[in-house]
Amino acid sequence: MSAAVSFKGVSKRFTLHHERPRTLQELAIGLLGGGRGGTEELWALKDVDFEVEEGESLGIIGPNGAGKSTILKLVAGIMRPTSGETVIRGKVSPLLELGAGFHPDLTGRENIYLNAALLGVRQRETKARFHEIVEFSELERFIDVPLKHYSSGMYMRLGFAVAVNVDPAILLIDEVLAVGDEAFQRKCLAKIEEFQREGRTIIFVSHSLPTVKKLCNRALWLDEGCMRSMGVAEEVVDEYLEAVRAEPD
Repeated sequence: MSAAVSFKGVSKRFTLHHERPRTLQELAIGLLGGGRGGTEELWALKDVDFEVEEGESLGIIGPNGAGKSTILKLVAGIMRPTSGETVIRGKVSPLLELGAGFHPDLTGRENIYLNAALLGVRQRETKARFHEIVEFSELERFIDVPLKHYSSGMYMRLGFAVAVNVDPAILLIDEVLAVGDEAFQRKCLAKIEEFQREGRTIIFVSHSLPTVKKLCNRALWLDEGCMRSMGVAEEVVDEYLEAVRAEPD
């Protein structure tokens, strides 16, 4: 087996811009050192080093702000690392924030073609898969309605339907399965399990630790941008839960 995803010493820095002065008085105070202006560096990832083998399912866990979504965006090519190297082998289909890759003023139909194009799928391929996408989403009645009238659950349905029907080698999922009704969540989980049987690679970010245990072979625990643990999913999840329970109230 060869690695579908490889991170070698990857760090990612963001620059936070604090509130800029709106008046001459605020500018003067800032120059004298009493203002709130300026910038601050935030390291979302610090020297992260791991591999995901082809056909493996990796769960990424940790508290909010740990760097989980940053890893997915680096795999998807939305961001580049500040330092280190990422190697991605295979077509990536990301299902990240709700609404990512969609335009609220366009209809569901138009957004299917838009989102698929952003994933590198040609129009004729999308046309051939259009019925399957709509059928999976269960949004037939609303497919010609602008997305600005969709609920968050409908956004998730459409996004997931596109993501799994563009023949990805690597599927990225970021917590969006928590949105929507239970029946559709079960349908999504069944599709993920089908992908696993087909030998596709999955990277799954979730706060639902039982789901991580159920779906993933291995898990990566992140904390403040650093790797705390990586190994068998059940063991890493249990280790994480022990650490959370040991934290002071």
